[in-house]
Amino acid sequence: MLPTLGMAPAHAETIKPALVYSVGGKFDKSFNEGAYKGAEAFKARTGIDYRDFEIRNDGQSEQAIRNFAKRGYDPVIAIGFNHANAVEKVAPDFPDTRFAIVDMVVDRPNVRSIVFREHEGTYLVGLLAAMASKTGAVGFVGGMDIPLIRRVACGYAQGAKGADPNTRVLQNMTGTTGAAWTDPVRGAELTRSQISRGADVIFHGAGTTGLGVLQAAADAGKLGIGVDTNQNYLHPGKVLTSMLKRVDVAVDKALTDAKDGRWTPGVQALGLAEDGVGWALDSNNDALISADMRAAVAKARDDIVAGTLSVHDYTSDDSCPVDTN
Repeated sequence: MLPTLGMAPAHAETIKPALVYSVGGKFDKSFNEGAYKGAEAFKARTGIDYRDFEIRNDGQSEQAIRNFAKRGYDPVIAIGFNHANAVEKVAPDFPDTRFAIVDMVVDRPNVRSIVFREHEGTYLVGLLAAMASKTGAVGFVGGMDIPLIRRVACGYAQGAKGADPNTRVLQNMTGTTGAAWTDPVRGAELTRSQISRGADVIFHGAGTTGLGVLQAAADAGKLGIGVDTNQNYLHPGKVLTSMLKRVDVAVDKALTDAKDGRWTPGVQALGLAEDGVGWALDSNNDALISADMRAAVAKARDDIVAGTLSVHDYTSDDSCPVDTN
């Protein structure tokens, strides 16, 4: 369970929630869909409905968030770092409306900023990737080249090198604009390139671009690794695991806190200790994960939570302590 911050509940409230997704669409089978599942879980449990909006480009962000606030929706949850400027502008104009943003910090008194220690989770899947690799080379395909995705990539590389210091880690970013999240054809091209260079396990952190990564890996008889939600089912037996980023839990908790009078602004940082990140094991990948792999990843998780294993955060100083090729 994620920790509840702030005071005990004062009273139950009638709330009118709204979500604004990032580019890539509600059903991206990844980041946005995690938020959708969280809202749906809240709705199923409480009977409280919500409205949502899928932006086609970042230029629609402020208008969508502002329109929901004008119409009395509260809380308004923005899914993705790309909404930061919009939340920064809109929140002061509606001081009695509660806002939340996922994957970025906006320092306003009525904003909850939900961030994740993704590098802790990607360390675990990097460890699994190196242990599963038969070639000694693993790959990573990122979406937009931003510090958050560099942090994802760095944690993955550290995990791979933690399993075997001689592991080669190949890395490509898809682009430098929002279009990098929605280009599965390019994702497939980058994956095939990494496979040609020896990679036989390829992890993506690329939104719907990553669907092309997983497809290309499966087509080539290699292993992919999913991200954000459990993507093991997309290619059963060909997806080694998925790095879980529990956007669903974070959204459900934000809505529940608002309903129960527990809402607090400020930063919530979620990692392994809070079950905010993790890895996926189910019937689709059970045969791919050996007993040794399970033991190694369990030990690494426990060591990270205990603080005896430190995973470097790329965003702290824009560097990664291990090499990528």
